[in-house]
Amino acid sequence: MTNGNPGGPDLGKVGIWTFAFDGRPVGEVREAAAEVEELGYGTLWFGEAFGRDSVSQSWLLLSATRRITVAAGIANIAFRDPISMAAAERALNEAHPGRYVLGLGGHRVSDTPIQMDGYAIPSRGKAVTTMGAYLDAMDAVPLAAPRPPHPPRRLVAALGPKMLDLAARRTLGAHPYFVPVEHTYRARQIMGPDALLAVEQAVVLDPDLGRAREVAREHVAFYAEAAPHQIANLRRLGFTDDDLAGGSDRLTDAIVAYGDLAAIEKRVRAHLDAGADHVCLQVLTSRPDEIPLPEWRELSALTALPA
Repeated sequence: MTNGNPGGPDLGKVGIWTFAFDGRPVGEVREAAAEVEELGYGTLWFGEAFGRDSVSQSWLLLSATRRITVAAGIANIAFRDPISMAAAERALNEAHPGRYVLGLGGHRVSDTPIQMDGYAIPSRGKAVTTMGAYLDAMDAVPLAAPRPPHPPRRLVAALGPKMLDLAARRTLGAHPYFVPVEHTYRARQIMGPDALLAVEQAVVLDPDLGRAREVAREHVAFYAEAAPHQIANLRRLGFTDDDLAGGSDRLTDAIVAYGDLAAIEKRVRAHLDAGADHVCLQVLTSRPDEIPLPEWRELSALTALPA
């Protein structure tokens, strides 16, 4: 095991994280996934919102590839019952042994439903309590399906200290999203040396720094203005109201790595030095409706980073 946690998946040092598959036809997604594998990335991550559901997307990507790990980053616990999630997890692990990682998250902690594209997602209660209960429920399901050769490989979308602690105690570790390097350092201190820490890093691969920063700022402003859990995390890290309003240069530069390949490599190395086992790169472009294959090809040079 190369990531410091015996029995866990070998994710490689660098992977790809994307939402871009949701809006593309199945054939195009299959071809892109196969190319990501051939480019040498250790893991292919995808998010879940209102595109393909996490289970269907997992089947699609696993069936389109042969070796690469496929990771749900994350499967939203507000979208499915723990019984359904546990059964799907077992089936995916049986069909593709050792290649599937289930990231869980999406707990809703507000007193009122969260609005996404005009659709109300109900609150599920306090984050740590809700996630702990969901994991308990998954573990308790009396599944009749064949038991796969590997135990479940789960991560939690953790940001705050209590959730990071839960992730380390109850699963392989954490998958923090939208975080600066300082968070990676703090997460490793909280979780200890053995838990898996797989960090998402947004990047804009463009040598025109002014243009790149504008793409980066749009991404940052979306989360800094509309995602309560991300806002709370940023405040814990010392960012202020001025930083959150529209995404200050300070916040944008901390969250998104932008520029040429050397600039992206510098940020990846910073996360690894701070304690990350794995960094998955989310490419941001001015054409979010397209799969960013040109950028993925160029960034694949980073898969050769030494262990």
